[in-house]
Amino acid sequence: MEFVRKHVVVVGLARSGMAVARFLKSRGARVTLTDQATEEILGPFAAEARQLDVTLELGRHRSATFQAADLIVISPGVPHTIAPLEEARTRGTQVIGEVELAARYIQAPIVAVSGTNGKTTTTELLGNMLAASGLKVFVGGNIGNPLIEIADRSADLDIIVAEISSFQLDTIATFRPHVAVLLNISPDHLDRYPDLAAYAASKRRLFENQTSEDFAVCNGNDPLVRQQCGGIQSRKFYFFARPPESGQPGQGAIITPKQVALSVPGLVEGRIDLEHSHLLGPHNRENIAAASLAALAAGATMDGVQKALDSFQALSHRLEPVGTVNDITFVNDSKATNVDAVMRALECFSSPVVLIMGGRNKGYDFGALQQHVQKHVKKLIVIGEASDEILAAIGRMPAQGAVKAADMAQAVEQAFMAAQAGETILLSPACASFDMFGSYAERGDKFRQLVGGLS
Repeated sequence: MEFVRKHVVVVGLARSGMAVARFLKSRGARVTLTDQATEEILGPFAAEARQLDVTLELGRHRSATFQAADLIVISPGVPHTIAPLEEARTRGTQVIGEVELAARYIQAPIVAVSGTNGKTTTTELLGNMLAASGLKVFVGGNIGNPLIEIADRSADLDIIVAEISSFQLDTIATFRPHVAVLLNISPDHLDRYPDLAAYAASKRRLFENQTSEDFAVCNGNDPLVRQQCGGIQSRKFYFFARPPESGQPGQGAIITPKQVALSVPGLVEGRIDLEHSHLLGPHNRENIAAASLAALAAGATMDGVQKALDSFQALSHRLEPVGTVNDITFVNDSKATNVDAVMRALECFSSPVVLIMGGRNKGYDFGALQQHVQKHVKKLIVIGEASDEILAAIGRMPAQGAVKAADMAQAVEQAFMAAQAGETILLSPACASFDMFGSYAERGDKFRQLVGGLS
């Protein structure tokens, strides 16, 4: 693609947008960076943009700018359905995302990981498995390192591992991962998609450009995943947390609490030992199985897979133990921003849990949590905009009931008073953080800080 003197509009000024702008400028493009946020809100991103010799338009999107574009590249956080983009497509202007742009220049094979929950853990673990097998690996995508940053240097790599969100898949055209992993599908981002079917269809795009020379790793126990994997061209491997139903393909992985048994004729026959894994819960065993299958399909060794798993630690804000006070364990699961993630978190604990939930609802029915809460939770503490909605949906609680807290500090204080030795205080919000915090990470960091103050 030739960019010299072409007018390219980059929509969204966060890390991805800035990386795209730098890439395009290096190729002689005339770049306009536009964001609906103001310079005050964007802070250092706006300051950095002013050093790039680009046209900067903040606080709104100008129709004339989109009309004059030869190409439009959007960041993942920008809805691909906003009016200026729809009008541009009608005029015949190409609209793509950062991942699509990067993929057109990347030379190394790509392993792409998507799904509602577990993407980051699986992506990082997969990258470690490949690196422990002696391969030169770049890990990025939605995980925080935009793929466009590696586009000029991919020839020096053996493989690229990328976390890919549904938002990024919405704007692909030719993106073709050599190995594609779909972990699970449950209701998420229903504030952006009209329904679950539309969200699932977005996930299916992960496979749309694959051929028979490529591989797909799919959750065999997830009916929505099996549906999206139906009819694709790539070679499919399934992982099963429960034995396959009659007639289902058994090629792939069977998960038990102690091991992952792998059986892929022509690729691998063996077992991954889970005894030394630091990852909690049955959902993480699924992540391990998916990462192992994908890594082996991409050229890893069994020894490298096992070594990487044995040394891998839980990631920040994902069922992360952050302290023990008076024999009460505090666990930060701030990244659990949907209902399914909270269900998975609660299944990890056999002792009673004091659960802190709440924030900004992304379109969920919290009633789906009722059974899990009644089974695992001795006391529920809710915070944020969705507090009343959560309490109304979950309904009757055990004897200690449910209470509202004004902020995270009060929530931690109330949780500590309610918990006893041997129990767990779990932050697992099922909500976005933006009513009270700038990000899920900021929310988790505040929880960790408050726990530290109890010691």
